[in-house]
Amino acid sequence: MVSAWGFGRHGGPEVQEFFDRPDPVPGRGEVLIRVEVAGVNPLDHLLRSGLVSGLDGGRPFPRVLGMEAAGTVLARGEDVDGLEVGDRVFGFALTGGGTYAETTVLSAPNTARTPAGLSATVAATLPVAGTTAVDALDQLGLPAGATILVNGVGGGVGLAVARLAVRRGLRVTGTGSAAKREHAEAIGVRFVDYAAGNVVATARELVADGFDGIVDLVGGTSLRAVAPLARDPRDVIAVGDSSVPELGGRVVERRLDRENLERAAQLALDGALAPVITSVHPLADAPAALATVENGHASGKVVIKVA
Repeated sequence: MVSAWGFGRHGGPEVQEFFDRPDPVPGRGEVLIRVEVAGVNPLDHLLRSGLVSGLDGGRPFPRVLGMEAAGTVLARGEDVDGLEVGDRVFGFALTGGGTYAETTVLSAPNTARTPAGLSATVAATLPVAGTTAVDALDQLGLPAGATILVNGVGGGVGLAVARLAVRRGLRVTGTGSAAKREHAEAIGVRFVDYAAGNVVATARELVADGFDGIVDLVGGTSLRAVAPLARDPRDVIAVGDSSVPELGGRVVERRLDRENLERAAQLALDGALAPVITSVHPLADAPAALATVENGHASGKVVIKVA
């Protein structure tokens, strides 16, 4: 039996629990891994709440939390190509296995080998934050020297977008709470504090003729406030708000395949996607790790070190 942290029914933090379970059996196209590090993301608590359907694999309760992990392959299911027992890997638990656990199953087409020189801690941040940053900036396709606004720059995805944008030669402005300023400015972001006056007016003072692109990590009223700052509404890319087409913008087109994971890993090795990891928790402290993200207090990336 192995330890896992998950939830016995949909709801708030009160439905979360530790439980023991046998090692899951990898199905067709899956690999069983010993988890070394699991990434923590807002999607985790959205899945727990029942607000996001179709990503839980239809597994019975209790379900394990978590969507991304790095570890070592223990066993392979049928029809798995390119991964062997003993490989260090990182990837997505897209079939509902969950990653806040000592062992889990990952979807093999959405899992890649961890290259030499890349730690499991960094690798575990790449499936969600790293590839989202790559996808959003690729979709915008802005040339060096262009201006970009990252709305909600302080979290794991926002800082990944900002760092990669700076490395691509873009002029980056980011919005966030005061607690997020230090990490954003350290990577070259011009920071606009949510609480220090009119965000839109301040951003217009920095880039008077409008931004060449906007990547939004907040959604809702915040997205609607900043969207008019784009010179062309088609260059507003929203990561979490599917209503952005109403504003003329686009939802980020996600590529979750092995090739994109390998690309993100290489960018991490090169320093272009070096994550800002601000909190590392043991599995026993998983409740606090998720609470930090769910409450919006996380600056940078939060991970759980399992092994």
